[in-house]
Amino acid sequence: MNLAILERDVSTEPLLYRVRDAMSVLNMSRTAIYDLIRVGRLRTVKEGQTRFAPASAISEYVALLEREAGGQR
Repeated sequence: MNLAILERDVSTEPLLYRVRDAMSVLNMSRTAIYDLIRVGRLRTVKEGQTRFAPASAISEYVALLEREAGGQR
């Protein structure tokens, strides 16, 4: 397959976020992120010793917050 075609298909957004990057994306503290992981509200995966939050898990968490908020403003 042509490498140029593959490069165009790769998104510029990361697929996996380290905890420190998830902290920045969600504007939360390290403690808050680990609390979410501990209670199962934010899915993560491990590669070696490093824990990552998949981009899909971050989107799912934000969607969960929106559902919980209902129509509240």
